[in-house]
Amino acid sequence: MAVDLVYNPNGVQLKQTKKETRKAVLWDRFNLGFFILEHLGLLFAPSYFSWDAFWVASILVILTGAVGISLSYHRNLCHKSFNLPKSLEYLFAYFGLHAALGDPIFWVSIHRHHHQFVDSERDPHSPIEGFWFSHVNWVFHNNYLREKCRNTNNVMDLKSQAYYRFLRKTHLLHHFGLALLLYFIGGLPHLIWGMNVRIAYVHHIILLLNSAGHTWGTRPWNTKDLSKNNWVLGFITFGEGWHNNHHAFENSARIGLEWWQIDVPWYLIKFLEYLGLATNVKVPTEIQKQIKLL
Repeated sequence: MAVDLVYNPNGVQLKQTKKETRKAVLWDRFNLGFFILEHLGLLFAPSYFSWDAFWVASILVILTGAVGISLSYHRNLCHKSFNLPKSLEYLFAYFGLHAALGDPIFWVSIHRHHHQFVDSERDPHSPIEGFWFSHVNWVFHNNYLREKCRNTNNVMDLKSQAYYRFLRKTHLLHHFGLALLLYFIGGLPHLIWGMNVRIAYVHHIILLLNSAGHTWGTRPWNTKDLSKNNWVLGFITFGEGWHNNHHAFENSARIGLEWWQIDVPWYLIKFLEYLGLATNVKVPTEIQKQIKLL
């Protein structure tokens, strides 16, 4: 079988079969179709507005974005900045699955590659390749991602667990299931606001961290990358927008390091710690902060 040669992030030459190439292109088309459908639904949102649908969408934004992506995918699974009982870890990760940004294995692998090769040619989504590429275009280039992030050994901690392998194989079914549930509960208003509006909002606030979060803002810490603290992002992302803080102390459970830097997931982590459910919570020491000061 004819092959195309690619390289993984470690520079090792690999073979990519035509079958793999076609599969990657098929995912590109699916992602593009999903993205278009997601945004077309926004056109109908005003016509189907109801306060019930609005609050359903708002609650789902918090569960899937603030808890699912920020607290679970990002701080707990990717950076291991605190520990949770498995039942709670799995529940929060399931919330993150419904953000429609990929299953935990995919998301964590991509994000760990991002930190390992931040703002270099091996970074999966750096604005050095263009603002819009870092914001969303990278999602539609699976072959390109395979070249940069072919080696998924950086996520063996998740791949070794049957639960995360199950989510990886079935993640699309869960989205369809939630869509049907919302439709049966509240018809088109709940479907459009609970899926289209909610997913579009979560998608863009998280994707803005890759683009705007590495383009505009302040840099109080010497991170040797393009990460910025951006107060607008800090507000709309519930606390993820203090992005220079995060790249300076990537294993910290707290990203809003100043008292005035809003960080909703951190407040929830502290509450869980108070209950004895979050353990080994990591934050930067004063010595670590002094070392990173510009």
